[in-house]
Amino acid sequence: MTTATQTDIVIAGAGIGGLTTALALHAQGIERVVVLESANEIRPLGVGINVQPAAIAQLFALGLGEAIAATGIATRELRYLDHAGTTLWTEPRGLAAGDPYPQYAIHRGELQMLLLAAVRERLGADTVRTGLRVQDFEHTRTGIRVHAQERGNGGSTVSFEATALVGADGLHSAVRARLHPDRCELLPARIQMWRGLTEVDEFLDGRSMIVANDDRSTRLIAYPCSARHAQHGRALINWVCMVPDVAQDLTREASWDCSGQLKDVLPYFADWKFGWLDVPDLLSRSTQILEYPMVDRDPLPRWGIGRATLLGDAAHLMYPVGANGASQAILDAVSLANELGDNSDTVEALQRYEAVRRPPTTAIVQANRDRDTAERAIATRPDPEKTAALAAITSSYRSIVDRSHVR
Repeated sequence: MTTATQTDIVIAGAGIGGLTTALALHAQGIERVVVLESANEIRPLGVGINVQPAAIAQLFALGLGEAIAATGIATRELRYLDHAGTTLWTEPRGLAAGDPYPQYAIHRGELQMLLLAAVRERLGADTVRTGLRVQDFEHTRTGIRVHAQERGNGGSTVSFEATALVGADGLHSAVRARLHPDRCELLPARIQMWRGLTEVDEFLDGRSMIVANDDRSTRLIAYPCSARHAQHGRALINWVCMVPDVAQDLTREASWDCSGQLKDVLPYFADWKFGWLDVPDLLSRSTQILEYPMVDRDPLPRWGIGRATLLGDAAHLMYPVGANGASQAILDAVSLANELGDNSDTVEALQRYEAVRRPPTTAIVQANRDRDTAERAIATRPDPEKTAALAAITSSYRSIVDRSHVR
């Protein structure tokens, strides 16, 4: 008979949401935490992401401010352009917009490694266990028993006895599949995305993000994301190309790390040259190209059952249109830890967490859809009309997102 490991909280997934949860629980005095990661090794994979000021505030509160400032770029402004490089609308971001904390552009993998180092330092080197994927769980009289399968050792099963299970295991969450087996379908937006990283000599003032569109809603998003490159007088540019109405094969597993090919994306941007930025050159010199469809899921009527709940993409997968995926996972993590720290009844704490976080994230899922539709709808308008429309769209979106903050 296999003896189960005793712990307080089991977290499935060592991504940004799962690791932030471990740190936030530690800050609440909950230190018996196990994070289970299906990968055999955690490496700094991915490309750039944006983390919004409300989430940055929580990471600073967890003592990570200096490390983030040394890694990412504090974004100053967002510029909307046409495909010739003409500025249509400019919006201040972060500190420039009056927020008490910056908005940071940062390499996803570097943020993950930063969080991982903090978890191992504060909670212990054995807190994060790799090569273990949650397979199943059942409620017991006093807690929850979690079963994970090892990737090696013939796929043997390891069990954990805990008071709660947090499914922070992302796009293809095993915990979600167990809780909501009929609610795992991905919903395509009929937009294909290609992403990459390219080092350039300079990019505007080094702290600007651009969103450029043509009259067919073909889109380029680009921004610098590395403080290390900036310190050496260079800019590491994260770029995202979004092309609508591309045939999508969702029978192919959607994944954030599927390799893409330059020949598939370059023709859509062959004539995009701004003078200060040669877009075909930017794409061509990327060290890696990733490709995947833009998808989300319909919001769930509830996230958890009993002592099991969800967090981040596992709970509320959303379009990247508003750059809020990682930020909302961080806000989830802090809210969950706050509730568990304040409430001695674990089930009530998880219910309270869901009551706090499900409504605003549901609103953001829909707001991202609405923003995507609205921005594509103005693609063929004259530039002055686009400027007014963009001002209205961004203002409406910001008001919805502001309601998601952890109080």
